[in-house]
Amino acid sequence: MRAILASLISICFCLTVRAQQPTFYTMSADSTQFSLTAEGVAHLASLPLKCIYQEYPNKTGHTASGDSDQVLTPRQLHPVFYGCFDWHSCVHGYWMLARLLKKFPDLKQKTDIEKVFNENITPEKIAVEVAYFTAPLSKSWERTYGWAWLLRLDQELLEWKDEKAQQWHATLQPLTQKIVELWTAYLPKLTYPNRTGVHPNTAFGLVFALDYARAAGNKNFEQAIIKTAINVFGKDVQAPIRWEPDGSDFLSPSLEEVDLMRRVLEPVAFMKWFNQYMPENGLQNVMKIPVVSDRTDLQIVHLDGLCFSRSWCLKGLANALPKTDKRRAMLLKAANRLISSSLPHIASGHYGGEHWLASFAVYALVN
Repeated sequence: MRAILASLISICFCLTVRAQQPTFYTMSADSTQFSLTAEGVAHLASLPLKCIYQEYPNKTGHTASGDSDQVLTPRQLHPVFYGCFDWHSCVHGYWMLARLLKKFPDLKQKTDIEKVFNENITPEKIAVEVAYFTAPLSKSWERTYGWAWLLRLDQELLEWKDEKAQQWHATLQPLTQKIVELWTAYLPKLTYPNRTGVHPNTAFGLVFALDYARAAGNKNFEQAIIKTAINVFGKDVQAPIRWEPDGSDFLSPSLEEVDLMRRVLEPVAFMKWFNQYMPENGLQNVMKIPVVSDRTDLQIVHLDGLCFSRSWCLKGLANALPKTDKRRAMLLKAANRLISSSLPHIASGHYGGEHWLASFAVYALVN
């Protein structure tokens, strides 16, 4: 009965969004600009607010050293980031709330969002999060996806000229600096990139790390990331994009690499690299909408996330191309088609997608 009810809710929501599209978002006449309305923003914000305090179900990924830490609950292991099914999803749930409140200061959930940060971003709780990364078996935990989202969260707070946000940023610093320390130690050892379409993807992690390093003015970290990116991706040609996507991808390995290299290389050098790397038929392939056959499946529903991540990469690529490049409009239209295909499904009634997809939608939409 519960499954039937959830399916009905999903169907009703999808029909409502499609029938009342202007309620949640607007599209420009040429289909190149996509904007959320106030109702759409509030709806997205409701999703992480619903799961940040939800401890179970939970995928901890914890490696126990003995009986003493085998029996700890998710909340005991991670007093800040225990909700939303797993640590990294909870982190990007916090990022999403910060992003929305920063961009939409009159958001109706403002009080609820501030309460979440005030109750959880505290020195005592952050100290426990830091301690977790100091254990011998935990130094590579959440590398590099969770690391990336933590730095994205801190960057959002750093750049938010708000007194409360600056306090949350200051409180987060011990954890931020631990992640930077771990990443700095890891980069010289990164001989081979991970080209998967899920969490360990190297290019995705480096994109967020590089954005953070530049925002924070950390020149040493920035140069280490650039050096690593050029070493592991600089000579790539003819990406095998026809193989994308895999059945559980939420990232495009080829597009994430493009998203990184447009940040690393100067415009002329990037265009030379890009034209050798991205075959025309491959670009057409990554503009297609993936088929999501079962949104109750925790792996298959990743493909909704792929729509959003492809979208933000395509928009970034379009903006990196020369203004006279005829591919710009094509890429922007494809980016919005991808968003439109998955946005109605982020509140499907199934926790496998609801605990994280809204964050991807916001990153694709709210720039």
